[in-house]
Amino acid sequence: MADDFDMVVIGGGAAGLTAAGISASLGAQTALIEAERLGGDCTWYGCVPSKTLLKAAKIVHAGSVANRYGLRAASPEFQFSELMDHIRDVQSRIYHDADAPPVFEKLGVEVIEVRARFLDARSVDITGPRQVSRRVRSRHFVIATGSRPRIPPIEGIGAVPYLTNETLFSLDRLPQRLIVVGGGPIGIEMAQAFRRLGSDVQVIASAERILPRDDPELSRLLQEQLEIEGIRFLLRSRAVKVEQGSGLRVAVEGATQRIIEGDALLIAAGRASNVSELGLENAGVKTSKDGVLVDNHCRTSARHIYASGDVTGLHYFTHMAEHMSKIAVTNALLHWPLSIDKRGVTWCTFTDPELAHVGATEADLRSRGVDFEVSRFPYSKIDRAITDGETTGMIKVFARKFSGKIFGAAILGVNAGDLICEYAIAIRNGVTLRQISDTIHPYPTYGLGNRRAADQWYIRKQSRTVVRWIQRIFGYRGQLPDTSDPDRIV
Repeated sequence: MADDFDMVVIGGGAAGLTAAGISASLGAQTALIEAERLGGDCTWYGCVPSKTLLKAAKIVHAGSVANRYGLRAASPEFQFSELMDHIRDVQSRIYHDADAPPVFEKLGVEVIEVRARFLDARSVDITGPRQVSRRVRSRHFVIATGSRPRIPPIEGIGAVPYLTNETLFSLDRLPQRLIVVGGGPIGIEMAQAFRRLGSDVQVIASAERILPRDDPELSRLLQEQLEIEGIRFLLRSRAVKVEQGSGLRVAVEGATQRIIEGDALLIAAGRASNVSELGLENAGVKTSKDGVLVDNHCRTSARHIYASGDVTGLHYFTHMAEHMSKIAVTNALLHWPLSIDKRGVTWCTFTDPELAHVGATEADLRSRGVDFEVSRFPYSKIDRAITDGETTGMIKVFARKFSGKIFGAAILGVNAGDLICEYAIAIRNGVTLRQISDTIHPYPTYGLGNRRAADQWYIRKQSRTVVRWIQRIFGYRGQLPDTSDPDRIV
């Protein structure tokens, strides 16, 4: 039986859209199957609406602290329903410009808006309106069905209204009191956004600090900033019971037991991969508790079937979904052995200030016994941060002591998500701190902070012994530099 397609992509979120676009651009006859609207979590429930909300909240906050800049503080008035309408307008614009079926049909992709289930390793059943079924065969498949919010086992959770990222942006009224369960990126971003818009916000998190995957020093500094804004944190705690009365009552267990009350409850306690109802067992595709199992080439246990993005449980980031789709399609169609770039994984939490990371963490390097040192540079010494009144933050770089080879970096501060890109490029291409230090960066910019962090490593390499020889050769009489303090900022 002849195949209907060269490539079938199941799932129309960031991973699926990227996979289908690349496949079609390589000349493969491609189908993209999605039961809901194209765009997936990023467009409808994640990146796009959350960052639009964060921007609006930042503008409100800027007005309230205008006195820092010699201006009169005056928060702008707003209607929450109008703000949510603005978010939906932004979503619609991005959808029609980049995600809608006509965009991909122009590339030659057949968009099939139904559900798919594997019948065997080479074919899927797609069930459309009025339960009309069609069998579709393909030489290759990419599974890109994404993830959904993970709901923790809280007693009574099924009997009360609660929010997730999939329902949060359907609100038309600002909650006076918001309770957030989860101290990861989604929970922390939304906690700050709603606090700045006027909600009383409490965050319940099981870890000892927020954003536990990030640099401990920087995440604690961010937490302090959020506490200054009025967010209250219940760390090393968990919600064990919730009930509805005149409002929501949540029982919390941790260092102390308490009852907290709110008008809305946001569950942001992790993600679960969408693997059910795909019939993966019929195709010989193995899964784990985290999602579809893939190798470094994004190949599943069935050699002609690949998976990318959240469904694998490896990285719940849009940019990693796109990266993995490129790896998957290139391997499938060109048999070119590209691998997932595990050294250069980046992420950013878009709070204000932002917290970004790339590469190895300090804890990873210490546990592996890697010879490295930390170069740091505070935002309080970046002239552009001083002029902007944005001095909260720090750039930290983890690099080999003598060669300056970069293993990882973490940045807390304004534009951290943009600044981390320089270190991502450096790690992937073997650029050292010496080379960054020698590169001209424009003044006054936040990017200059990256060079100044590299300068700290460079300066420490000028040992007292070398300087003594320079003095002897040229007859110089200056004071020898003190390099004994590893955290000394020059």
